[in-house]
Amino acid sequence: MENVQLAPRLNASRAWLESLRLRTLPLAFASIINGSALAYWQGSFTAGIALLTLLTTALLQILSNLANDYGDAQKGSDTPERIGPLRGMQKGAISLLQMRSALVLTVVITIFSGLALVLLACTTLSDMLGFIALGGLAMVAAIAYTVGKKPYGYLGLGDASVLIFFGWLGVNGSQYLQTHSLNLIDLLPATACGLLAAAVLNVNNLRDIDSDRQNGKYTLAVRLGAINARRYHAALLTSALLCFALFALFASQTAGSWLFLLAAPLIYQQSRYILRETSPLAMRPMLEKTVKMALLVNVLFALGLILS
Repeated sequence: MENVQLAPRLNASRAWLESLRLRTLPLAFASIINGSALAYWQGSFTAGIALLTLLTTALLQILSNLANDYGDAQKGSDTPERIGPLRGMQKGAISLLQMRSALVLTVVITIFSGLALVLLACTTLSDMLGFIALGGLAMVAAIAYTVGKKPYGYLGLGDASVLIFFGWLGVNGSQYLQTHSLNLIDLLPATACGLLAAAVLNVNNLRDIDSDRQNGKYTLAVRLGAINARRYHAALLTSALLCFALFALFASQTAGSWLFLLAAPLIYQQSRYILRETSPLAMRPMLEKTVKMALLVNVLFALGLILS
């Protein structure tokens, strides 16, 4: 038993890095990149606000990652039988008390960063109060995904949350902080960004579909079933392209705004692969590929707006 307990202590730093899941940050940054690109396209880009928004978003994502590990560890959802990687808590390298302390610290830092952003970007009291409320909601959502008696991630509502926070709030919120205006058509690229983020979550859930079902984690993939969840994935990717295309057609109307289509072959290849491969194990390498693909599509769209 002593040898089993000593090993995690030697790998404590690595365990914390695994729980932070820094590889998920680029996907969170994509919404801020798109929102800032929209602000630049509208002639209202502010670098300081954009950078502070990126920092606050990174902290919210880290908070979500830590809370996810904490909630899953409490409920015993992450077992050695799952295909996905086990994190620090599941390996015994991080205790519940240590993770609770890390969560509190992250909450405090996120609050300070968020308040600094509000004070820097908002010019009216109503905007200040509105974004403070939205920031609080984002923090609650980050924690409540897997923590609590009825975490919404276990009820199949994770995809909707991703669409809201990685799409509408992330893109249009960061855009509004710089432009102080919002047009209805701006929801199209925000929706596209959210749909791509939902596709990443869906690949993750397809990978863990069997272990999630066995442990009572009824993600949308579990509720849809393996076949329909694959069709849903293809629909997410196709709909994201359609949203970007509609924005390019009706709002931007420049050649550069179609730059995102360079990633269309990758989207087609991934959709075809996921529809064809029915083994959860086949989804393991697709998570990182989906993150990179989603980031590429978003960056190409943002670059197209800037060049326009």
